[in-house]
Amino acid sequence: MSGQESLREQVERRLPGWESWYASVFDAAVDLGLLRARVCPPSQLLLSNSHARVRSAAEDAHREKWGGKE
Repeated sequence: MSGQESLREQVERRLPGWESWYASVFDAAVDLGLLRARVCPPSQLLLSNSHARVRSAAEDAHREKWGGKE
């Protein structure tokens, strides 16, 4: 991860030795407030919708950088 700490690195920086208290890095991250649940509409939970948004964003970024037709 260029320039960004991984979740594990963030947990280890804030809570050295977390493995002795937590079963997983995710459990530790939740307790430390690094991961939070957020409410979203059910339609956002469908992978097909998520993939369509990601694909659209990638296509927009490509057009912005390289030009081309929509």
